[in-house]
Amino acid sequence: MLLCVGLAGTLAACGSRTSDNVASTQGGFVSGDGGVTILAAGKRPAAPVVSGPSLTDQKTTLATKASPGKVLVLNVWGSWCAPCRAEAPELVSAAEKTKDTADFIGLNTRDLDPIPAQAFVRSFGIGYPSIYDPSGTLLLEFSDQLPPSGIPSTLVIDRDGKVAARIIGRTTEATLVGVVEDVAAGK
Repeated sequence: MLLCVGLAGTLAACGSRTSDNVASTQGGFVSGDGGVTILAAGKRPAAPVVSGPSLTDQKTTLATKASPGKVLVLNVWGSWCAPCRAEAPELVSAAEKTKDTADFIGLNTRDLDPIPAQAFVRSFGIGYPSIYDPSGTLLLEFSDQLPPSGIPSTLVIDRDGKVAARIIGRTTEATLVGVVEDVAAGK
């Protein structure tokens, strides 16, 4: 069974936070811990659509595709990642506040055993689904948009399936809600 889940994602890098200033340029994106990069509508690359097993029911397949008319937020995380734990309540709150305009999906990566990741989801009350990617192979599909070592990271994908924004590092509810609202408004 293939469930298409829309999401606007943010992906953030585990590690020390630096300023939101430019650290380097990669494929039209500015990278830096916690930095937000928003791309103009005409300069947005198509987001890869990946699919994989659901973290909570590995017989179910999930895909990074938004529901019609919605923005998609994709958050890359791991249960072993301290910044992921710190941002989880912020993501839960942002998902609730933007539920009419955005779908959220997680991409759980590098958890070789799903049990700690499932406990993470339960512990933080995460209500949106996550794709289980223990090897990190699916994350590599986003290598043009995200550094493969950048955990946590979030992408916000517009209604046309294009990457509208990315957040490398831990994000906040206020930042994510603002980005989702802007992207949903066509900005």
